[in-house]
Amino acid sequence: MLIGEVARRSGVSARMLRHYETLGLVRPTGRTGSDYREYSAENIRRIFHIESLRSLGLSLREVGRALDDPDFTPAGLVDDLVRRTRERIAAETELLTRLCRIDAAEPAAWEDVLQVTALLQALGSKNPKARQRAALAAAEEVPVPVEALVEAVLREPEPNVAGALRWALAPSGGEAAVLLAQGLGAAEAEVRVRAVRSLAEIPGDAATALLKDALGHPDGAVRGYAALALGTRGVADAVPALVDLVVEGRGDVDAADALSALAGGAVPAERVTAALVGHLATGTLEAPARRRLTQALADIPGPAATRALEELAEDEDRAVALTATAVLGLRAGEGTDGRRAR
Repeated sequence: MLIGEVARRSGVSARMLRHYETLGLVRPTGRTGSDYREYSAENIRRIFHIESLRSLGLSLREVGRALDDPDFTPAGLVDDLVRRTRERIAAETELLTRLCRIDAAEPAAWEDVLQVTALLQALGSKNPKARQRAALAAAEEVPVPVEALVEAVLREPEPNVAGALRWALAPSGGEAAVLLAQGLGAAEAEVRVRAVRSLAEIPGDAATALLKDALGHPDGAVRGYAALALGTRGVADAVPALVDLVVEGRGDVDAADALSALAGGAVPAERVTAALVGHLATGTLEAPARRRLTQALADIPGPAATRALEELAEDEDRAVALTATAVLGLRAGEGTDGRRAR
């Protein structure tokens, strides 16, 4: 079979067939009287073997070894091909992600493309200051896709940079909230915390709904941050989790402030008082937790809280009794709304 026919049937160009011959991969069995190359059936099979191995990513040098070296074993080479392929896929995926994010920014000119590209690169910088500058620019100057900001804030370990990223994300509203919610299911505790803290700064009903769902999260840190955020939003469902924070001593001052704010508006003061007193009545709490609950009652308005403090003023724990007595003295200056004068 002449070279033209081989090229037509195999799909390998005549030029590549001549290159294979130069490398010693395929040697035609002979030549015609007109000096045309002739290929045997064995040559054709070898050509197909070469193309099959090339389709796996082998170089022509590796193909030659695989076909001609009896000591050549495929195991190590295949492992290397797997590694190289994974690296290539990762690189291509990263490129595709970057291109999609640039496309999402809807650049009007190449200058816009360059700005977004530079900002995306800066968000992935190893320099915290560069990342912070990029976050601030994303908030004020250059439109960066929400997905890129969410990805950056979920991996950001530096508090100042994370704060700037949360600020940049806040205007995105529900779109950012949905993406951040995925971080609540992350295997790494720090990622879950970053997700809920970012959600806490997203305004709107979508973020509020997701924070309410987070009150049932198995991670206590997630529950705590969600409760504090919901307390500032006036959501009554946060009361039990806020009281738990006071009992546990995790962010108890902020939790007490949130309970006070709720009792002054969105939630009846009696309900907040009952939640605090209910824990005090269990008789199983250690002294520090009882003192924190007593202190939390200080800013809860209304007669129910006053009565509870009057009972605590007679408590066996001297520290609890003294705390309650001091609070009652301050409450003597309360106005008609039940709050002490400030």
